[in-house]
Amino acid sequence: MKKVILVGYMGSGKSSVGALLASKLGISYYDLDAIIEEIEQLSVSELFTKKGEIYFRKIEHTALQKTVEINEPFVLSLGGGTPCYFNNQELILQDNIVSFYLKGTAATLSNRLLAEKEKRPLLSSINAEELPDFINKHLFDRSYYYHQVSHVITIESKSVEAVASEIYHYLR
Repeated sequence: MKKVILVGYMGSGKSSVGALLASKLGISYYDLDAIIEEIEQLSVSELFTKKGEIYFRKIEHTALQKTVEINEPFVLSLGGGTPCYFNNQELILQDNIVSFYLKGTAATLSNRLLAEKEKRPLLSSINAEELPDFINKHLFDRSYYYHQVSHVITIESKSVEAVASEIYHYLR
């Protein structure tokens, strides 16, 4: 079995789907943001606030590089911007990795993120009315990277279980 990497925008369900998928597959699950928080002993929000996005992206790249070198199958959920920085995309597109883009519309993602936007460094200063446009711009900017994955999974009107099952069937 190959390594599985989940990409997608904030709120697309990467962490929830990743944990469930790893359980179904009987392999390890990693969340890149959690790995970074453990290394830095700060939350992602605190890292953005105290050390800035450039510092965060450097740490993110190093953490991704070390994680993909693990010599066993696993499921890894990335941060929404991870594929777009440094040569992270090259790491994601290696032959021993199968990648999935959990694709949602700006409306769906906005609805999911509205309640938790204060915990999201890139969204904390965006008001509710501007959130869908902000997300649309990011989706447009990141589309090139997101669509280079092995498979695109639409998340619209699907439960975490349904998305995890869809990915599971691609892998079997």
